[in-house]
Amino acid sequence: MERGLLWLPLLIAFFWLAWAGWNEYQKIEAYKHWAENFEQAKYDIYAVLGQKGKIITWGKPTRREPVEIESFSLDDVESINLLVDNRRINSEEAPSKGKPSLEFIFAKQDKSMKVPFTDISLAAKWQSYLQKLHWKSGDDLGN
Repeated sequence: MERGLLWLPLLIAFFWLAWAGWNEYQKIEAYKHWAENFEQAKYDIYAVLGQKGKIITWGKPTRREPVEIESFSLDDVESINLLVDNRRINSEEAPSKGKPSLEFIFAKQDKSMKVPFTDISLAAKWQSYLQKLHWKSGDDLGN
């Protein structure tokens, strides 16, 4: 009886880990289906992001499909900033720790949108990629 009580927490932890793994697998499968429509896409636990032409779409991953989907055109964007812990930083001088996000500042509206990332270097790569995509059309991002 005592041995059974000692193994019970381990058994509970095993089932919780199995459920968490299955849950994450379902999110990734839903993301794969969603990402088929984009030229470039990224998945992490905070957000999914897709780019098709100059249209950027992002939302929050779930087991069924991304939710809270928002889309906008890079033509409407004035600048794209890399934020770490809500402070603007230069991608070349990015710290190794912190909470990264990309901030899109819109030219015609006085608003901005933040897309969260888990990895600072991945956020910096996306910033660079989206800026190059925007500049290709002759637009200036104002950075």
